Amino acid sequence: MRLKMDFMGLSLKNPVMVAAGPWSRNPETIMRSLDAGASAVVTETIAMEVRQNVRPWIYSKNEGYQNVRLYSDHALEQWLVFIRQIKKEGGTVIASIMAHSPSEMAYIAKSVYKAGADAIELGLSIPHGEGVAVMGSDPDHMYNSVKRVIQSVDIPVMVKFSPHVTNISELAKVVEKAGASGISAIDTVRSIIGVDLETSKPLLATYGGYSGVPIKPIGLATVASIAQSVKIPVCGIGGISNWSDGLEYMMLGASTIQIGSAIMTHGPEVISDVIQGMDKWLEQKQLRAEGIVGKALSNLKSFDEIEILPYKAVLNGTCPESSCETCVVGCLVGALEKKNGNIVYHQELCNGCGLCVSLCKDQNFELKWRL
Repeated sequence: MRLKMDFMGLSLKNPVMVAAGPWSRNPETIMRSLDAGASAVVTETIAMEVRQNVRPWIYSKNEGYQNVRLYSDHALEQWLVFIRQIKKEGGTVIASIMAHSPSEMAYIAKSVYKAGADAIELGLSIPHGEGVAVMGSDPDHMYNSVKRVIQSVDIPVMVKFSPHVTNISELAKVVEKAGASGISAIDTVRSIIGVDLETSKPLLATYGGYSGVPIKPIGLATVASIAQSVKIPVCGIGGISNWSDGLEYMMLGASTIQIGSAIMTHGPEVISDVIQGMDKWLEQKQLRAEGIVGKALSNLKSFDEIEILPYKAVLNGTCPESSCETCVVGCLVGALEKKNGNIVYHQELCNGCGLCVSLCKDQNFELKWRL
């Protein structure tokens, strides 16, 4: 009961869903995620055309993944069979769909709706290829696409936002005005993950979508911006690999979260780990999941609202001789040095930037207001 969440009219046993991606490519993979405890699974993105995947199409580096897979290589007709099969097995399925025009989007939406999909997630941007598609940046196009889909179906419709827009708040309001039931964010980030210096070739042949742990800060900021702009619920996506990641998204305004790349890193068991970790934390705090949604937003200030206070770092005790020198190397003003095996702190030089607090793995620093 602590985890139960009402999202877009769907009664979910917990806030943890699985994102659209190759880990949701057929009934077998989707049911694995549902068996692991996910309250719902978003299908791999369904489109009218079937396009064979380039090879190779995914690369992992520094806990992030670049992929150049555009959308599912199963035809719409095959997905209709898949959705019916998942529904027969009792799963909650959200169909991710993408199209080139509002009318095509509406056609696909009506098809998956008739097949039994519980909700729809509209993909209006894709970061692959030579340039970021403008569909997710154009307010008029977005409004028309969302409106046409909503008029075609009688199930909740949420819109997946790209991080590649500067008018997040405006677009969120457009989607809300069009009648969307919710917004999910973020889609993958346009990327080139690296270059082979010996061959002068990119590690993957073209621009692709970047996902995984490194994009979490971008996702958090986007979700917070959306949650501050509209009243419809938000689903947080991007870099979630443990229970605390999920709670952070929720405190910044997400009612639900989606796990994706972490399934490739840790297997579907990560879904169970996230759910159990969230439940344990909520139990300890005597809270319910719905009670923490947006809890951190009131503490999120604009730059002009930040008070310029005379903070200084305080070194609690001394570091042992075997300690690292991370704080010394990172100090921007030379307030820290290593002397005779110990960290020496010159408080008069400290400008209160706070970097040492986050760098110290032993939590030997804290910021205090010093007159």
